[in-house]
Amino acid sequence: MEVLVFVEQRDGKVKKASLEALSVGRALADASGGSVAAVILGQGVSGLAGEAGRHGADRVYVGDDAIFAAYSTDAYGLAVGKAAQVSGVGALLFAATAMGKDLAPRVSARLEIGLLSDVTAFTLDGGLVFRRPVYSGKAYATVTPPSGKPFAVTLRPNVFAATENGRTPEVIALEHAVAASDVKSVVEKIFAAEGGLLDVAEADIIISGGRGMKGPENYKILEELAGVLGGAVGASRAAVDAGWIGHEHQVGQTGKVVSPTLYVACGISGAIQHLAGMSTSKVIVAINKDAEAPIFKVATYGIVGDLFEVVPKMTEAARALKAQG
Repeated sequence: MEVLVFVEQRDGKVKKASLEALSVGRALADASGGSVAAVILGQGVSGLAGEAGRHGADRVYVGDDAIFAAYSTDAYGLAVGKAAQVSGVGALLFAATAMGKDLAPRVSARLEIGLLSDVTAFTLDGGLVFRRPVYSGKAYATVTPPSGKPFAVTLRPNVFAATENGRTPEVIALEHAVAASDVKSVVEKIFAAEGGLLDVAEADIIISGGRGMKGPENYKILEELAGVLGGAVGASRAAVDAGWIGHEHQVGQTGKVVSPTLYVACGISGAIQHLAGMSTSKVIVAINKDAEAPIFKVATYGIVGDLFEVVPKMTEAARALKAQG
């Protein structure tokens, strides 16, 4: 099987979720005796081809042009579609990031192939089978792609391991892949939030707060714990809707779907919408005064107590452990 992976980069750095997608692509190609190609788009991104090779790409199609400097569904969709046609793709992989979820349907429609979204597992024994959550994470569907037909997949971030294998890829320039006249919408300016905060979609550790935080001023205790652990601060929809924290921190069906190694839910009741966004976390710690809160049904560890007492103690304990080396 010939596999093509869209490699997302921001500010000249490859997103971790795309490295995970490359590793999945390598596994699919090795199982079928195929090869892996990657496509990287942007301006000044030629130097990223080596990193794609180290994570499984045999060939890297690089679109290094001003037209790709800012993300555009039109420009990126045309370029990825061209790379897919050139490489003769059997499977097209995207990370299920905001960009990947926007781009994958456009490319799939252009190539007239099926799309399987938000995959969290796959097996190769006895044929290729993908697994994905359905009904807001309350059940899982197993899907086998049609034999002999190309297909596209988006992969949930932080679920698959990003492995290195030391390949030196062949680099192929995507020259004149997109003309300015093909792009119907243009990004004039990007208003970026202040830096320094880790994106919840990329984080291995997330400390989230909900309605039980009582106000925006109390998120500082979550920020302190996240800082000690090297994690990100998340939030439930209720906290975001109340204006206590920005939407970029929202975890859930209408926010970001995450799968960190550790998810700490502070003052979050566990509504279905929120559980759909974090239930695949490896370890879930729930802190809530209400012993009957639904969050405890999915939690690995539950603490029934006042988060304003528990979280600071967790921060102190984490600092002490770090001090011990």
